[in-house]
Amino acid sequence: MDSTQLKDFLNRKEKQYNNRDFIDSDPVQIPHLFTNKEDIEIAGFLAATISWGKRPMIIKNCLQMMNLLGQAPYDFVMHHTEEDLEKLNDFKHRTFNGTDFKFFITSLKNIYENHGGLELLFQKNIQNNSLQPAIHEFKKVFFEIPHPIRTTKHVSDPLKGSAAKRINMFLRWMVRHDLLGVDLGVWKKISPAHLSCPLDVHSGNVSRKLGLITRKQNDSKALAELDSNLRKLDPKDPVKYDFALFGLGVFEDF
Repeated sequence: MDSTQLKDFLNRKEKQYNNRDFIDSDPVQIPHLFTNKEDIEIAGFLAATISWGKRPMIIKNCLQMMNLLGQAPYDFVMHHTEEDLEKLNDFKHRTFNGTDFKFFITSLKNIYENHGGLELLFQKNIQNNSLQPAIHEFKKVFFEIPHPIRTTKHVSDPLKGSAAKRINMFLRWMVRHDLLGVDLGVWKKISPAHLSCPLDVHSGNVSRKLGLITRKQNDSKALAELDSNLRKLDPKDPVKYDFALFGLGVFEDF
């Protein structure tokens, strides 16, 4: 395919998968449970953090997370007691356990109390039309308070080579707003032009078949290559093509 054919093909596939039917089988349904901005972003961040493995299990454990937070994530973050935190001890999703969950709640409280909240923290660290440096700065702030060493592995750092798939997915959920109903678009201070695609096995394999990536590893260098090519197709909203790449890989075995 030449560039025009590729763009037409991906536009068709984006329209096919970017609709509300997508929500029912995806962890994005978790932030959709809420209407308050802070509830949405906390639920989204926690859901994205444990989004690896089989999606039915991810969704089941995300729902358990919300139940443990009393279906009021922001209120729990800001007003929890030590006794409340102890109720999170038995939570487990793969390698993310109660120790990690408790620290995430504590760190989020620090971010809201001392850094103006999640949106501002990401927005003020955008560099060179990219949120990847902002993710790096976010991780530094997230772990600026005393923390279990084991928990640091659950927040990726693109400046250390990671594609940071889960955080980029969270950012897509918060920033994109296209009236189609999947992404929530509750953050108004960040342009979709700054987003990067959540690069995983599925989107990576499809991207290579389409010539969007030449690098073999799904790392930060591959993500930069994908960013460059997707921004040529749509500089204002490059990450809308995540729906096409993911759908082709997961639902069509492309």
